[in-house]
Amino acid sequence: MLDVKAKEQIRRAVLVEGKSQRQVARETGYSRNTVKKMLVDGEVPQYHQQKKRVCPVLGPYQTILAEWVAEDEQKPKKQRRTAKRMYDILREEPYAYTGAESSLRSYVGQLRRRSRKKVYVPLAYEPGEVGQVDFGEAEVVIAGEQVRAQLLVVWLGYSGSTFVKAYPAQTQEIFFDGQASAFEFFGGVPRQLWFDNLKAAVAKMLQGTRREEQRSFIAFRSHYLFEAEFCNVRAGWEKGGVENRVGYARRNWLIPVMEFESWDALNTYLRTQCEKELERQLRGQRESIGERLLHERQHFLPLPERGYACCTMRPVRSNHLSLVSFETNRYSVPVEYAHENLVLRAYPHWVEIAHRDQKVAVHERCWGREQDILAPQHYLSLLARRPRAFERAKPLQQWRKTWPSVFETYWQVLRERLPGNQGTGIFIRILQLCADHPVEVLAEALETALTSHCYDYDSIRELVRRMVEPGTPPPVDLRSHPTLANVKVPAPDLGHFDQLLSLEGVP
Repeated sequence: MLDVKAKEQIRRAVLVEGKSQRQVARETGYSRNTVKKMLVDGEVPQYHQQKKRVCPVLGPYQTILAEWVAEDEQKPKKQRRTAKRMYDILREEPYAYTGAESSLRSYVGQLRRRSRKKVYVPLAYEPGEVGQVDFGEAEVVIAGEQVRAQLLVVWLGYSGSTFVKAYPAQTQEIFFDGQASAFEFFGGVPRQLWFDNLKAAVAKMLQGTRREEQRSFIAFRSHYLFEAEFCNVRAGWEKGGVENRVGYARRNWLIPVMEFESWDALNTYLRTQCEKELERQLRGQRESIGERLLHERQHFLPLPERGYACCTMRPVRSNHLSLVSFETNRYSVPVEYAHENLVLRAYPHWVEIAHRDQKVAVHERCWGREQDILAPQHYLSLLARRPRAFERAKPLQQWRKTWPSVFETYWQVLRERLPGNQGTGIFIRILQLCADHPVEVLAEALETALTSHCYDYDSIRELVRRMVEPGTPPPVDLRSHPTLANVKVPAPDLGHFDQLLSLEGVP
């Protein structure tokens, strides 16, 4: 190739010194055609391949290799053919490839690098038109335990506003709850939302872009009236805005690994970060994210008057231990509802169990496996009839690890003062007061009872009442005690006291 310095000398000789092209060609040894080309411009000479390189051995196999690479792009990574595997297949019949493995590997590498270079079209959104929803993950420490938090992220196309909420898992009720929380944060509902083909929304993949949606997802969508659009399979770039926000939130808000007392504390922190984002101004915009969101709210669908019940509902039946099963875990109900058909509603952070229209139990939701979540109050009425089982009852053993120390002290005093299981029976009745009063109130009442040497149920109940309702005792309503209404108390005769004067020794 002609050097740029030689090109300059040729151009100067012809264009400045006035020499003919023939003379310059004779002096430099270049052909007249080369000299003529150099006079067109002064740019650095470029090499242009005149003919396509011929690959006599690999050439006949290039088409099939390109087809294999294109097919593998649609498959999971672990199911794709390696270049070594392609080489082994082509060496067999009917292909009978005789070339070198290195040549094939080099060509396959070129095809794969070419396929990875995606090209995208810049998109613009109208106010209130489009939002995108996706899940991400981040490592956090909750109550001293490192867990993998599932981040539900909702991003608005026009304003760029982002909402992030963390959960212990990816379930349908969590999927609904995160979106409902995002709508409340944004102050309205985007007219269209884009999703992956996650099971919480899609029951079955149909031909093309059609989907058979989950019935519960249709009900959720109907409640908020947005349109749902689903990306093509393995085409996450179709909702690239929210995927970028997932990484942004993780890198900027949760790295290094952060510690929180609870999930509520984590979500309070994430909401604060989302609010701070509203003050940021995106590249190329004159307004902040928050200012654009204010404009976008005017085009949202309005929020419904009531929220959506973001829960999974299951019919359950309690067993002989007053336990109902849900997702490998077992939750207790009052013993009065053993062997009953019940309804369980699982929310993201708690579980409710109802009998007909009456709520009978509420538990914090357990995300472990094969766990028993027991409320000791559910078994106290049964233990009152079977006090000998008190010490070995699993619900009470769990409670004793955390209840106030005065509970243990008062129980031991009752057992020392009363024979057999009488003391335990009275203590069980006292514990039943926790059904209507906080544990702290009962603990304070027991402290007072020990000081005052009160060791019966009625005294403890009265102490609790005085703490909760300070003042004079209320009058007794005899309507609830009809037998007492017939009791007549005669007025005292003060003349009877004169009889004391006749007693011997009285002056």
